[in-house]
Amino acid sequence: MKLLRASHLGMCFGVRDAIALAQTEAARQPLTILGELVHNETVLADLRARGIRFASQPATAETDTVMVTAHGASEAAKIRARARGLHVLEATCPLVHVAHRAVQTLVREGFHLVIIGKRDHVEVRGLTEDLAECDILLTEADVAALRERPRFGIAAQTTQPIERVRQLVALIRARFPQSEVRFVDTVCQPTKQRQSAAEELARQCDVVVVIGGAHSNNTRELVATCLRFCPCVHHVQGLADLRAEWFAGAETVGLTAGTSTPDATIDAVEQALWRIAAFADGALECGEFSPLSAGDLSPSEFRSVRDGHGPNGSRQRRDASESLRHEPLDGDQSPAESGDESPHSIARPDERFAGHAAAPLAA
Repeated sequence: MKLLRASHLGMCFGVRDAIALAQTEAARQPLTILGELVHNETVLADLRARGIRFASQPATAETDTVMVTAHGASEAAKIRARARGLHVLEATCPLVHVAHRAVQTLVREGFHLVIIGKRDHVEVRGLTEDLAECDILLTEADVAALRERPRFGIAAQTTQPIERVRQLVALIRARFPQSEVRFVDTVCQPTKQRQSAAEELARQCDVVVVIGGAHSNNTRELVATCLRFCPCVHHVQGLADLRAEWFAGAETVGLTAGTSTPDATIDAVEQALWRIAAFADGALECGEFSPLSAGDLSPSEFRSVRDGHGPNGSRQRRDASESLRHEPLDGDQSPAESGDESPHSIARPDERFAGHAAAPLAA
């Protein structure tokens, strides 16, 4: 069994920065986060263990300091919190701020705003709550229900697949040929990279495992993308969700993860998949293997399995190890450059503003 790892996967810089800020502030003072900092239960459990509290509204916050999540919030929401005497910290992703500025510019220039995204998603609420009027859409039926306007200004939730966004923009232009339609691409670069990498991965695989929170929009979108090109896709939150029988008869298995998935969770699932790859020929048929037992491998045994050897050092089929050799992409740091000796440590400084350094409003 061959194992492929997506060239872009896992936590983006916005999530890492938000978590780091929450941890730093919690060490200094009592802290309440307004909503889920990120949509990943493993991350949230760690934050709770550090004494961080969560509240859905400022009115229920039990600390003097509150934090806005990585998904951002409207100015109205922040004003309401400050009006209660609360100190408001922002963990908003910089690329969500890019989307907010694009929305403000479109409205200021007289366009009727259309947001492509999920109406009930916290990021979309933050983008639209300050506006007197706007439309939120996600399907062709939504486009059909739009009322004609002389000028449409379109932006998107940052974690929407760019192909869907472009398709809906094209439908709006086709439906209203007399209207001026201006589209600002606010889908973030990490989302584009992970979506593109997931498609490339799924085209090569019999089975794909997608790791991420049950409520993570970008993880669900990765699942949907993979399903377009691979017949067997499994969404797991962690190692405990893996089932060995999923991989019976599979020749190529792919691994990707959403932008709020911790590195340790990815590593644990990857280690289990390497164990499956090394022992699939016999263990899957006799039912003796459990992915949870992958944690029994020592670091040296794991490296042997990863590099194509059994835990006892014997050489396994080479194709089970060749495909994971990940050469750093443009802008990636190798483990040596980042100072991290872990075999699959990936740092992406180019994500921070790649594709957004110059974001003119384009017709």
